[in-house]
Amino acid sequence: MSSDSLVADQTDHLGEAIAVTAAGAIPWRLNSAAKDQLEVLLIHRPRYDDWSWPKGKIDPGETVPECASREVEEEIGLSAPLGIPLPPIHYHVPAGLKVVHYWAVDVDGARIVPDGKEVDSVMWCSPERAARLLSNPSDVTPLEHLVAAHGRGELATWPLLVVRHAKAKPRSSWTKAEGDRPLAATGLRQAQAVGRLLQAWKPARIVSSPWLRCVATIAPYAKAADAKVKLNESLTEHRHGRSPHKTAAVVEALFDKQRPVALCTHRPALPTVLKQLEKHMSSRLRDMLPSADPFLAPGEILVCHVAHGSKIRVVAVERFRPFDD
Repeated sequence: MSSDSLVADQTDHLGEAIAVTAAGAIPWRLNSAAKDQLEVLLIHRPRYDDWSWPKGKIDPGETVPECASREVEEEIGLSAPLGIPLPPIHYHVPAGLKVVHYWAVDVDGARIVPDGKEVDSVMWCSPERAARLLSNPSDVTPLEHLVAAHGRGELATWPLLVVRHAKAKPRSSWTKAEGDRPLAATGLRQAQAVGRLLQAWKPARIVSSPWLRCVATIAPYAKAADAKVKLNESLTEHRHGRSPHKTAAVVEALFDKQRPVALCTHRPALPTVLKQLEKHMSSRLRDMLPSADPFLAPGEILVCHVAHGSKIRVVAVERFRPFDD
C-alpha cells in the first residue's frame, strides 16, 4: 500500500471531497501464553459507548502519520513506531465524508494505559471476536488486512526510511565548497517538520551524507530522539558520481540490523538508492516507487516496511512530505 497524503482535505473518495480527516492504529501482539496467537486491542469510548480502534482527528499542521502516533499515545499511552499501513475507511458524519487512515502497531510488550477520559477500558481479543464487537462495521476492513498480512508473514516489520534533504540555498548563489551549502530558510522549517514526521517511525539510527544540508535536515530529529548518526561519504553527490556501487552498498547494509533506520541523501543519488531497494520488493511495490526526476521532493520521506526474518522483503511502501507552512 502506498500513500502520499500530506494533510487534511487532500484527497477525494469517488469524487466526493473529504470533510474530516482522522488517523489511528490497530495495536496487536502475539500472545505467548496462547501459542503465539494473534490478538488485537479494542478500546471503549464512554462518550459513544462503543468499541473501536485508537484514532482521532488531525490537528492543524499535522501529517496523517503524526496524527496516528499522537492519538495512540494520548488514548492508550503507547509510544511505538507505526507498522504497515492498513486500508483507510470512509463514512459519513454530519460534517460530510470522513476518512480514517490506519496503521498496524506492534505493542511488543509495552504497557497499555487508557487515558481514563476518552478511553475508559481496553480489551485484548482475537481478531474474530474483535470483528464481532466493533461498533462501526467499516472498522473491520483494516482488521481483515492486518490478519491477512499476519498470515503472509508480513505483519511484523521494521521501517527503513529514505529522506531527501530539505530545500537548500541555490547553487547559483553559493560560491564556497559544495558540501558547505546550507539549507534555505524554507529548508530550515522543513527540517523541523521532518523531525516531527520521523517520530512516527522512531528510527534509532540515521545514516547520512556528511554534507551540511543533509546533516541539518536530520539534526532536529537526531537531537530530539537522541538517535545515533553515522556520516558516510558514499552518500554525497560527488562520491556517488564516482562510485555509485558504494552508495548502493550503503543502502544494502541498512538491512543488516533489522531495526528502524533512516538514510538522508541528495537528489542525484536517489536513483541508485531506489534501484537497490527494488531488489527486495515485488514488482507491485517497485511500480509504486518514484521513477522520474526529482524522485522525492525536498524533505520528502519514502517509508519501506521490511518484514522481520532471514529473507529480506519490503512488504509495504509509503511516501510523505512534512507539513510545509
